[in-house]
Amino acid sequence: MKDQHILVTGAASGIGAAVAERLAQEGNLVFAMDRSADALAGLAAHCRVTPIVADVTAQADIDRAIALIAASGRLDVVVNAAGVVAEDNPEDVTDAVWERMLAINLTGTMRICRAAIPLLRQAGGGAIVNVASVAAFNSTPGSASYAPSKAAVVAYTRNIAYVHGVDKIRANCLCPGWTRTPMAEQEMRDAAAAAGSSMEQEFARVEARIALQRMASPQEMASCIRFLASSEASFVTGAVLVADGGGRLATHARGF
Repeated sequence: MKDQHILVTGAASGIGAAVAERLAQEGNLVFAMDRSADALAGLAAHCRVTPIVADVTAQADIDRAIALIAASGRLDVVVNAAGVVAEDNPEDVTDAVWERMLAINLTGTMRICRAAIPLLRQAGGGAIVNVASVAAFNSTPGSASYAPSKAAVVAYTRNIAYVHGVDKIRANCLCPGWTRTPMAEQEMRDAAAAAGSSMEQEFARVEARIALQRMASPQEMASCIRFLASSEASFVTGAVLVADGGGRLATHARGF
């Protein structure tokens, strides 16, 4: 991948920041979109990206971002990495949290794709990579609102793949397992507070359930996204790449 015009949402931290940095370092024009101006400034300070301060829940922000990208001449790749997580269960999930999960994780992804597809078509085709989660398939306790939002991202991505294959637009999903990001660290801090333990102890408990006995780095997820976005995946569309280190395997049967 080189000389591509790429939009990455959720680019201020975690997987989004890792993929924006990776693709920028390979010689692509990367538009790094996030609502955190300070974090984007930090990213732009050490890699060559074009920061766009925008919120995926605000249509006016999306319209402004797409207009800026269109002025660059074309759009080749879209990576939707913006997302949030919350812990809730079927009996205690609130309307406000449910709606926020859908607004950012699902509707935000939809709005970005909806706005970007005409530019991808004009460029003669391109690639969309939407970041979902293994929670789309393993809806564990505490993910009553998060898991459905990510499952819907998978279904929506496959619809894009089917409808827009004729436009030479490929659409695929990455479903990460546990990845050491600021969002994961906050989850572990919350778990530690509830259990009276430490964040690192909670990380260790999670890693014991993963076949590879560790969490992924954001850079490893960036490599997966790069593959799906690149010409090396030229015949891959409507696919779901699960990268969870074997977290969905029955590791408990091995005595963990």
